[in-house]
Amino acid sequence: MRFCPQCATELQTADRGGRARSVCPDSKCGYVNWNNPAPVVAAVAERDGGIVLVQSHGWPRKWFGLITGFLEQGEMPEAAVLREVKEEIGLEATLENYIGMYPFYEMNQLILAYHVRVAAGPIVLDETELRDYREIAIQDARPWRMGTGLALKDWLMSQGYEREFLQL
Repeated sequence: MRFCPQCATELQTADRGGRARSVCPDSKCGYVNWNNPAPVVAAVAERDGGIVLVQSHGWPRKWFGLITGFLEQGEMPEAAVLREVKEEIGLEATLENYIGMYPFYEMNQLILAYHVRVAAGPIVLDETELRDYREIAIQDARPWRMGTGLALKDWLMSQGYEREFLQL
């Protein structure tokens, strides 16, 4: 961003909070771009001895990941993860447990991961967000080295499966 979103003055770089940040030099405005990470929820979606992985539009054909989504204003993470499962694969889920919190620096996100159990029924993808899905046996799941892959690795370990990271 080159210009202040509040007053349209060209932004400058200055130290704020111990880091170089984009700031508005207009003393009447005072805008600071803190560039805070966005909170995201992720679901290890278990069903019938397997997990559901999804593929977003624009991903390489071989990439599948956990169901994810942004928290909405006023929403708690536990409700958000259940909403995202319903929106993305069309099925209700029940919250089993919290897995952990993971940085995803590449996307400036903070991931809050949960294990959910997905209800029976046909999966109906939200085709505006997703291209495909796979259901894989838990013992066949392999984590990846960033983002939600870290949560999957921790969950697999909690289930007794120690897995090396996939090389993407």
